[in-house]
This record gives sequence, structure tokens and C-alpha cells, in this order.
Amino acid sequence: MARASAVLGAVVVSLALHGPSSAQTPAPAPAAAKPGPEHQRLAYFLGKWTTEGEMKPGPMGPGGKMTSTDTCEWFDGHFAVICRSDGKSPAGPSKSVGILSYSTEEKVYTYYGIDNSAMTMSTVPKGKVSGDTWTYDDEAMMGGQKVKSRVTIKELSPTAYTFKLEIMGADGKWAPMMEAKSTKAGGVK
Repeated sequence: MARASAVLGAVVVSLALHGPSSAQTPAPAPAAAKPGPEHQRLAYFLGKWTTEGEMKPGPMGPGGKMTSTDTCEWFDGHFAVICRSDGKSPAGPSKSVGILSYSTEEKVYTYYGIDNSAMTMSTVPKGKVSGDTWTYDDEAMMGGQKVKSRVTIKELSPTAYTFKLEIMGADGKWAPMMEAKSTKAGGVK
């Protein structure tokens, strides 16, 4: 009886390690995902951009002029664009990294970002494109309060766009926090 238990134990261990039959053909690997037209739409942002604008005083800091230089390139696989930015704002020098992508599951554009300030993104703004206008909506904590924000990017040409950041006030109305214009240097990448 002990010998039968030992043989049965060896069979169970073998099945656990090798599956029901090691002679079965392994399942084929899933097809490699390819960027879709929504991902390709992000190519608009590729290249080196110069931005000039104005910040309004508010929860993001004091108001005043801001400038930046952004370099945007494809991340491996062409599913996302990474933008590195160096700039100056009323709060001082700024550096940031932003990632633009598209969620095929949610059917929305996404933005992830970090910068050299104390502000962090705890949510992912979600956006859509209609013609030449990109609109991102978000709701995040700012100064201990939930704040709704909206970013609108309007393509003026292949080498220029405007950017507007608005925050919803307690009255339910959108108030501008930043307005800027970006211009691409050189040709389209």
C-alpha cells in the first residue's frame, strides 16, 4: 500500500509540474499588438516645441508669464509619446515629463505627468479628440479639496497649437488658470 501511495504521489507531482499531458502542443503566442489609428494620431505632438503663455493666480501658484521648451518623441512600440519639458514660470524653473497615450480598453486618450514641484498626479486625465481639438478632463485633490479641471488643446496648424487649462469653481463655472501657445521648431518628425 505504501508503494502505491508513493507511485500515486509521483504521478500527482508530475501532473502538477508538467500539466495533464506534456505531449500537448503549447498554445500559440498572442499576436503582437500594433498601434492603431488613435495611437498614430499622437504623432501630431512629435518634435521640439516652444511654449509661451500666462498663468493666472490660483491653487497652482502665483500668476505671470511662463515659457517652456518641450521635446516629444515616440516611446518604443509607438503606443505613447514622451515629452520632456524645461521651463520658467512665476513659481521658478520647471522640469517635467509627460506621457501621452491612448487606452484601447477605455477608448480615451490619457496623460501621465511628473514635475519638479510638490504637486503630483494621483489621477489620470482622460481625453478625446474632435477634429482639431483635444479635450482632457480630470478630478484631483488640490490644496486638500477635490478640483475638476479641463485642458483644451486646439491645433492651429501642423506646427502650432493653443493650450488652455481651466478649473471649475464652487459656482460650477470654468475659470482659466493658464493659456499658452506652442510652436514647433523645424520640420515635422
